[in-house]
Amino acid sequence: MTHKVHPKAFRIRDINDWVSRGFYKKDLSKYLKEDFEIRKFLNKKLAKIGIDSIEIERFSTKISIIINTARPGLIIGRRGEGVEELKRDLDKIIFKKPFSAMKKGKGRPFEVRLEIKEIKNPWLSASLVAQWIAQQIEKRMRFRRTLKQAIEKTIVHKEIQGIRVQVSGRLDGNEIARTEWLKKGRMPRQTIRADIDFGTASAFCTYGVVGIKVWLYKGEKFE
Repeated sequence: MTHKVHPKAFRIRDINDWVSRGFYKKDLSKYLKEDFEIRKFLNKKLAKIGIDSIEIERFSTKISIIINTARPGLIIGRRGEGVEELKRDLDKIIFKKPFSAMKKGKGRPFEVRLEIKEIKNPWLSASLVAQWIAQQIEKRMRFRRTLKQAIEKTIVHKEIQGIRVQVSGRLDGNEIARTEWLKKGRMPRQTIRADIDFGTASAFCTYGVVGIKVWLYKGEKFE
């Protein structure tokens, strides 16, 4: 039997880095739980905008939350109103009380910094490709046609040397759940130096949930 490993976790410290990093001191479990709650909140609130990844960097005096997205304008809002609203909501998660209450007391123990980074080409991100497939399936598009369209839109870019897409569930509303996948190009999943971007998404349909997985092979990467 094979042992399945997340493509990114398999390559950490060689060609990939951690998404949570920084100054955790002795409260590792507490801060990791806090990171999980921050990601869960942001992924739920910004689900329809298109989030590739959320990186959290901790320092002794501040927390830096980096949101990689294809549509930064929708998050920032007019005159930065969207960012300010996100900061107020994050204060309730991190400090367990609103920002207005902290002003009257001792203030913040550290600063929360929110940074929005733009992804210029969403077809080079496995997470964004998986989210696009999920949106099409939720619109009752045929899953096989959707997978072929995703492969055609992605493989035309010279940075992508191979792609594999997989869907699981009650596809097209069938009573029996099954797994289907399509592949084009190279996909050396057992090579450590292979730069493989992996992303997942879920399509919530009337007949059930369909899971989507996407692998993008971007060539070999050396230190």
